[in-house]
Amino acid sequence: MPEDGARAGAQGGGEGGEPESARVARLLRDDILDGVRPPGGRLVERDLAAELGVSRVPVRDALKMLVSEGLVTLRPRTWAVVREFTPSDIADLNEVRSALEVLTFKLAAQRHTRPGLARLRSALDAELDAARSGDAVAARRAAADFHECVTELAGNQLLDELELVLRSRMRWLLGQHDDLLRVAEEHERLYEALARRDTAEVEELALRHLETGRRLHDGRRLHDEHRAAGDDAG
Repeated sequence: MPEDGARAGAQGGGEGGEPESARVARLLRDDILDGVRPPGGRLVERDLAAELGVSRVPVRDALKMLVSEGLVTLRPRTWAVVREFTPSDIADLNEVRSALEVLTFKLAAQRHTRPGLARLRSALDAELDAARSGDAVAARRAAADFHECVTELAGNQLLDELELVLRSRMRWLLGQHDDLLRVAEEHERLYEALARRDTAEVEELALRHLETGRRLHDGRRLHDEHRAAGDDAG
């Protein structure tokens, strides 16, 4: 489960003036993206309010935020649930990612600044350290931070706006793998080519990275399906 300090933050009032509903949304979002709250899991206002030590109003508002982000599904006259992404949903996400990611990396290679590159290196180092130590949650979070930082370096306002709309769903997609070190090492090669402003190599590496992501996700999905079938048989 998430750290007690984060929970205490929800119970004890805003940090830096963060609205209570935003704070609750942040905690629930992290739970969903980190796999603490699994797909299909119930999100009952009354239970969440008791768990987080808040009233039901900020919980209700937080759930609405997460619905708009694509992480939660509301069921009429009952509770909300963590979204279960279908194969069609995942295909849609991959199509959009494929359309935007190569362009984003190429623009970042052309337009990055020294401070921006330092931020990207920091995210990469955090991912590599976490992957090498086997900290899956930290590695996946840092990997998503790496991609978001590349979008920032691309210097395109429309890409920034699209990234913000898709952020939660893309962070979910980027976390659907178990080969932490392979992904981190691909990010390192992308970083090195980007830092050299080698757009041709960046394009080639980004295309490979997309294919790696699809293969790793398919492998994880098949593993989960086989495990679920074994549980049902048992």
